Amino acid sequence: MASGEIITSVASRIKENIGKVIVGKSETVDRLIVSLLCGGHMLLEDVPGTGKTMLIKSLAASVGCEFGRIQFTPDLLPSDITGINFFNIKKSEFEFVPGPVFTNILLADEINRATPKTQSGLLECMEEFQATVDGKTYRLKSPFMVVATQNPVETLGTFPLPEAQLDRFLMKDSMDYPTREESVEILARFDKASPLDTLEPAVSGDELREAIAALPSVYVCRELMGYITEICEATRKYPHVTLGVSPRGALALLRASKGFAALSGRGYVLPDDIKRAAHPVLDHRILLESAARIKTDAVRNVTEDVLASVRVPTEAVFSEI
Repeated sequence: MASGEIITSVASRIKENIGKVIVGKSETVDRLIVSLLCGGHMLLEDVPGTGKTMLIKSLAASVGCEFGRIQFTPDLLPSDITGINFFNIKKSEFEFVPGPVFTNILLADEINRATPKTQSGLLECMEEFQATVDGKTYRLKSPFMVVATQNPVETLGTFPLPEAQLDRFLMKDSMDYPTREESVEILARFDKASPLDTLEPAVSGDELREAIAALPSVYVCRELMGYITEICEATRKYPHVTLGVSPRGALALLRASKGFAALSGRGYVLPDDIKRAAHPVLDHRILLESAARIKTDAVRNVTEDVLASVRVPTEAVFSEI
């Protein structure tokens, strides 16, 4: 089986399995799967009760990997995330007790309720896939993905994520309320029992790791790399933008574009893949001036304007495929 076929097969089986629990939200599910295949992390922001935690649990149950959860609270400490060294009296030596971060898929629930000091405990884990405790560095398991949730309402007692931490998330998305038809289906599906309780893995851990290893082989021509670069540079020059997309953001857009191409059954990236990845990858990396933030969907409009203004190198792309 070719590398592209492996990715498409794994992704389709995961999505179909999640669909046994989650009603609708096809694009959000795709973004979550792409984040997993890219070795990235995802931030889900929405009001309580829209299914954020259920979606993450469904993903974890669909792959043969370990799942961990941290409920973030104001009194949580960094050591509660990474682990501690405790003194074993019987052995007369210190022993390391791994924290919940030593897993494959980690749910960081209500991440903005913890203090910045505690939130920083995840930075090294998310970027370098390792944790340092008392001067000793421990590698995390592979794959490793953080899916964090936060509530945009009830902001009293919360600590907004700093830009440096937001930049660690490959994508940010929102669940939104279901349609009437989807709401009726949710009631019918969960009437007797939760389908999550009986959900079986759709892919093994080895299959998932194979798909993740195959993703870099998805082809991106230099013209499209230039297109990605121009998009990111345009965000930095846009009026009323104080912080545009960094080179890390450009790399994130490249990786996510490969993921969406693979989900579409292709071994090469098209401009449409980049446009599809643009909003979930770029919006949370753009910081506006205070006055500009008041406008509804201000950041989203910036990304839309940038995509409309940057020339798409269509002819050069198809000549190389």
